[in-house]
Amino acid sequence: MAPPKKYPDELKARAVRLYRESDPKPTIRKLAEQLGVHHEALRNWIRQDQADRGERDGQPTTEMVEENRRLRKEVAELRRVNEILRAASSYFASELCAT
Repeated sequence: MAPPKKYPDELKARAVRLYRESDPKPTIRKLAEQLGVHHEALRNWIRQDQADRGERDGQPTTEMVEENRRLRKEVAELRRVNEILRAASSYFASELCAT
């Protein structure tokens, strides 16, 4: 189970919007202080927003991160199922050989 979110999504969206719409751009540290959030959290939100908008290379979009998370869960479930099937197959094979 994922830990609870420290900052609400509305705060994240508002913080990123404030940064994007400001001219000149404020320092991230100062804006974070004004909003009462950690400056590295704000920096990460801004970077993620830039990746989602196609403005930053080398960082996956939110959509890609969510798809990767979903695929990891699916792979883990398939591995569990395969392990159960292997164990069942081994059990039934040994039962057939015993008779």
